[in-house]
Amino acid sequence: MANQLKIKLVKSLNGRLEKHVATAQSLGLHRIGNETIQPDNPQTRGKIAKIGYLLQVTEVE
Repeated sequence: MANQLKIKLVKSLNGRLEKHVATAQSLGLHRIGNETIQPDNPQTRGKIAKIGYLLQVTEVE
């Protein structure tokens, strides 16, 4: 099984750039404290790179 990433939104989306809010929503994150598990692939890594300052990311086996 491929590695997966557990992504948690730790900062508010209020007042952020529209593109950053859209990126968070594409990951399934809508409010502070939301968590999602995503595959560890280049697409997910790119989204994390874009809004990493809002997230807490951990690897899941």
